[in-house]
Amino acid sequence: MAASVHVWLGLIAIAVDGSIAADWGGVVPGQSTMVSVRARHGAPTRATTQKIEKYDAVQWVYEGEQAPTGMFRMTIDFGLLAPTGFRPDFVRSFKLEPHPGIFNRAAVVDGWGRPSGAAPAGQPPAFFYESGLLVYFDNDGWAVQSMVFTPPQPAESQAAPQR
Repeated sequence: MAASVHVWLGLIAIAVDGSIAADWGGVVPGQSTMVSVRARHGAPTRATTQKIEKYDAVQWVYEGEQAPTGMFRMTIDFGLLAPTGFRPDFVRSFKLEPHPGIFNRAAVVDGWGRPSGAAPAGQPPAFFYESGLLVYFDNDGWAVQSMVFTPPQPAESQAAPQR
């Protein structure tokens, strides 16, 4: 897990260049801050701090009644390594975990268009968008299990990351 977080920090540091990021619910990775997230979604259910490389990164989790409508959990990771340095209060990424039936393959394509790529055969079904969206489906490839939003990612960095 620590290695995958390490890789994501590097990828996200490369990707923050002013490109349009995928967003949802008023949260935009690389642009939204702790202040704007709290103003829009209120206080988190819980908050934790962890050391990633040499930086203190914060994670907010919204669950139950505090989760956005249609979601059973939203997890927001703060702490963005940008070309100008580490920005502890900026959204690095966030993950939505919808209730069953909220998002399916058709809804994702309707909302975000055709994906930039998909997981290779033999891996769990997933879509990748250069705008920074990763969508993980159930084994049938229809129902969305989770959606991870990051700053825009160059096409060559879109290897299937571990959940």
